[in-house]
Amino acid sequence: MPEEHSQTIMAVDELLAIIQRCQILEEADFKGEDFNLFQVAGQKCLEDGYAAQLLEVIQNEKNKVIIKNMGWNLISPLVRCIFMYKQEDDKREHCLRILDQLAQLCNPKELFLGLLEQIEQTSGEQVCQTVMLLLQPLQTVLLKLQNKKAYSVGLSLAMIMNQLTPLPVPYTKQQIQEDRLGLCQCCNAVVDFAKPFVNEVVKNMEKSSEYNDMELKEELIKFCMKSLKYPLLTAQLEQLEGIEEHPFRHFAAEIIDILWNIGELIPLVFVHHKGKSPHWENQEFADIERKNSADSLACLSYLMFVQHFGVECFPVVFSPSYLLLCNMTHIEVLLKRKEESVLSKGLDLFESCLLRMEDNSLLHHYLELRDFINVPQDLVKIMTLCPMEHMRKKSLNILQLLIDKFDTEGKYTLFRCLLKTSNHAGVEGYIIKNIKDQIHLALTEYDNIWFTGHHLISLLDLVLSLPEGAETDLLQNSDRIMASLNLLRYLVIKDCESDNQTGVWTTLGKIEQNFLKPLRVGLNMSKAHYEAEIKNKKENRKEAQSSNAVCSLTVSGEKMPAMTTGMQLQVLHSALFTFDLIESVLARVEELIEVKTKAVMDENS
Repeated sequence: MPEEHSQTIMAVDELLAIIQRCQILEEADFKGEDFNLFQVAGQKCLEDGYAAQLLEVIQNEKNKVIIKNMGWNLISPLVRCIFMYKQEDDKREHCLRILDQLAQLCNPKELFLGLLEQIEQTSGEQVCQTVMLLLQPLQTVLLKLQNKKAYSVGLSLAMIMNQLTPLPVPYTKQQIQEDRLGLCQCCNAVVDFAKPFVNEVVKNMEKSSEYNDMELKEELIKFCMKSLKYPLLTAQLEQLEGIEEHPFRHFAAEIIDILWNIGELIPLVFVHHKGKSPHWENQEFADIERKNSADSLACLSYLMFVQHFGVECFPVVFSPSYLLLCNMTHIEVLLKRKEESVLSKGLDLFESCLLRMEDNSLLHHYLELRDFINVPQDLVKIMTLCPMEHMRKKSLNILQLLIDKFDTEGKYTLFRCLLKTSNHAGVEGYIIKNIKDQIHLALTEYDNIWFTGHHLISLLDLVLSLPEGAETDLLQNSDRIMASLNLLRYLVIKDCESDNQTGVWTTLGKIEQNFLKPLRVGLNMSKAHYEAEIKNKKENRKEAQSSNAVCSLTVSGEKMPAMTTGMQLQVLHSALFTFDLIESVLARVEELIEVKTKAVMDENS
């Protein structure tokens, strides 16, 4: 007899011998040794390729009690073998049928723990494959459980999501189509796994309007909240050309459906999570829980208000300003993040809320709320610090949209706030241009107390000043200075001294003292300094053997990258050009003031 055939008989014979011994025992008489022997023999059959014989043993009605008690021990070797065989291999098919049989026959509690342990132990590229393989048997087992069913469902969903969370979320169209690790497919399989438990909650809610069994419902809410944070918060959710059914859009729609079906969608959108939140003695855990919840709720709002998932369930009784108010917390959460996929959701949500509103309809009272002060400042940070140009541009557009939506007093308050907090000359220049536009409207279209008279004078004190007097770095602040000069030029031209609607003529002495004179002194000092630098560089270049000698240069207090003398001279000439530009506008403003003042004096003489 060939040795290989002999080993076959040994592996199967050992299993049959253990089975025969256990068949004559009562269930209560099974010992630990019997379990170990059964596991070793069953594992050997699987590893040696005799899954068909093992399947026959398991399907034999006489062995029902043995399999019920001991079968769960085969889960680990069974999963290993399934992944070892190729898709079309008969042995793999036998292993899959064994798994199905074990789900039907084993003690549900023992098999539940065996399946969870297998999911917990998987890692890396096998996570999604393992989860998808075990979802069906796990669902079968959970549906059989009588005690602690809600707890077991919650534990299963939490374990699965914890295993998936470390995996990178496919973002580009190619990554989504490729789905290398199987995450897209796996997420949708997990939703299908949860559906019978959702149906159970819905059925119980329909039976009684006072549905009190909150445990299973709470576990499903936790699952939805985790799914909103991962993968949906970082997923690409726009429609993609060439992808008929976007897997993450499908997953998002399913999560929204679950929340709607269990009656939690609208409460979560508007009043946050009204269920029991866990009490943590450890403050760090409490903070993590709160942050996770905030991320999930922000993603939920994005899905509803930007992607319009669940929009058919949405009550149409809320005003656009109320919807903005509800979403500002979520917008702030998203704008604080650095990842493009999350940041873009925050910008889209903010834009969507603002576009629902009429211009000038947002009341200034909203600026008394913390979020309405914080979010514009977050926009400024994105505009000035974000490395992605399209994000910076979009932030600027949304800031303008926000300005347009506020009423006049709101615009005035927002301008004051941003001038004090932005610490960025470009942003300050942009705000000053907006102030000029509002003054123009006040002078030409309708009376407006906020951009004329004493309110405007108070605002001009902020605008027409130099942060450090004549010592101010004019190059670094050139955007702000040019915008301020243009505003002053406009005021002097547009507002006659006899009308003095803006109040600029009353406060002209202060403007000259705090702004024009120090600016003139600062310009003379800066030009002299840069002209001396240019002269110095030219002399050094003559002395140097080559104009390609590399040296360093400091501009606006920042050390520039190493550059040749020729490149440095270009930078210095560019700075001088900026000073000339400022000086030409300053001269024009001084000339206009002199002409208008002289004209009034002539009239009065």
